[in-house]
Amino acid sequence: MKFSKTLITGLVLMAGVSAFAQKKAEKFEKLQIEMFPKAKEGYKQVYIQLPVAKNENDLKVEVFVGAEKMLDCNNYSLMGEMKSQDLQGWGYNYYEVESKGETAGTLMACLDKKLTKKFVTLKPEIVRYNSKLPLVFLCTKRY
Repeated sequence: MKFSKTLITGLVLMAGVSAFAQKKAEKFEKLQIEMFPKAKEGYKQVYIQLPVAKNENDLKVEVFVGAEKMLDCNNYSLMGEMKSQDLQGWGYNYYEVESKGETAGTLMACLDKKLTKKFVTLKPEIVRYNSKLPLVFLCTKRY
């Protein structure tokens, strides 16, 4: 009897999750990334799909590209750049991220010499919100 109650509870939960997932999926446009360039050797393709929103012309997206590193108490940023590229013939943009994983930081004296895991980023970019197109990034794999 206990097993059947557990099974029924599990099925009800699965049905609820499935209905939630279907409803959530309706908030996204069908994703098409075939027209964007594939990642060349030493790179990986990363994309972000934005949900459909009201008044998308009034919205922006701030993109932070970075990596986790073990660092001391200084403030750091990732060295490199993110370049917007035009997808020829389509009028869409994608972004190429170039970085060797090197960081620049302040020169404070860290008395404890303790390293902690920090997320260091390139300079953030602000881009237009558009749920009909994914934000596509070609990032180096070096770090």
